[in-house]
Amino acid sequence: MKQVKIIEEKCILCGQCEAIAPEVFKIDDTPKVIMDKIPENLEEKVQEAIDACPTTAIEWE
Repeated sequence: MKQVKIIEEKCILCGQCEAIAPEVFKIDDTPKVIMDKIPENLEEKVQEAIDACPTTAIEWE
């Protein structure tokens, strides 16, 4: 299983990632990845969130 991270300095808290993959991302006052390891069935959604991020703040580890 893969891991994903949010680069907080780049994140503008737009919520795109949470809208696409709420099982993985949580945006409040700070961005959070709420899963330690991404199951294969969610990898496509996470990649979609990575591609949709306007500031390229999300990446695979």
